[in-house]
Amino acid sequence: MLDAFLSGAAFGAALTATGMYQPSVIVSQMKLENWHMVQTFLIASGASTLVVTLCQKLGLIHIKPRNYSSLGLLGPLDGNIIGGCLLGIGMTLSGSCPGSVFAQVGAGVPTGLYTLGGCVLGGIIWSGFLRSAIASLKSKSGTSPPKPENLTVHGALGTSEAAALVGVEAVFAGAVAAISALGLVKTRGLVGPVLGGVLVAGSQLFSALMRKALLGTSGSFEEMGDYILWLLRGGGEGKPKSYNSMAVVTGMMVGALLLSLAVPLPEIPQSIDIGVPRLVLGGFLLTIGARIGGGCTSGHGITGISLLSVSSFVSVASMFIGAFGIAALI
Repeated sequence: MLDAFLSGAAFGAALTATGMYQPSVIVSQMKLENWHMVQTFLIASGASTLVVTLCQKLGLIHIKPRNYSSLGLLGPLDGNIIGGCLLGIGMTLSGSCPGSVFAQVGAGVPTGLYTLGGCVLGGIIWSGFLRSAIASLKSKSGTSPPKPENLTVHGALGTSEAAALVGVEAVFAGAVAAISALGLVKTRGLVGPVLGGVLVAGSQLFSALMRKALLGTSGSFEEMGDYILWLLRGGGEGKPKSYNSMAVVTGMMVGALLLSLAVPLPEIPQSIDIGVPRLVLGGFLLTIGARIGGGCTSGHGITGISLLSVSSFVSVASMFIGAFGIAALI
């Protein structure tokens, strides 16, 4: 449990240092006004891919690519698409992510508490109703599981892992270079996007070495939902046994808090005013989307992509489609 807490603390401090946890940074990204978030994210994902690949090759970790999330309605990846879109909508509404919300709470961002409340509410609804309903839906659909070789980009494309790795890194590097050349980044955190992305990848490495597991946060809301429902039923038998993700996110809040106390964080301009109902709804959608899609911006975006998982690329693309789409409407 301590290793999960420490891994979370490293991740929370890294996120806080990047500055991309700020609601104004997230919302301005979705409005295509400031590319601070995407540039940091691309560097974090690219560097994490190198870190995870090296750790796998050295035998330090043995982690399989992420499976498809299927609802059995529209195809094998419909859960990734639908869940990703819902999560993206929640990101724009709340100015947060399932991981960033814990950095917000730790660093004292006022909106973070309301968003976290919506996330916990989503966890309760998921654990109490939606999880079993979706499992029943999937069992009735008769959808066949994907072949193991189709879970990764190189397996699906029929190329070598090395070729896929080089291709992904080249695309990410080209996008980062273009963003820099066009001057699209308007803000910065305690560190710039390049160093910030490297710090996030460093926290991934720390997690891999400390607990032989990679980063992910949205599972914590399901754990919270399970535990709260157990308490509401009077406790007793059936006490949830999984607390690992909650230990990670607790560490994230502590890491963000300690960094904010140790050094003055840059005052990124707050150009948005988000009402409480919108924050709670956004948080709710963050959890529901992440659970339907099998992961969040950290579980899919940082970890799943680093494993070259097809489902993670689909999920992340869907997140941004949903986020950009709702940002154009509100």
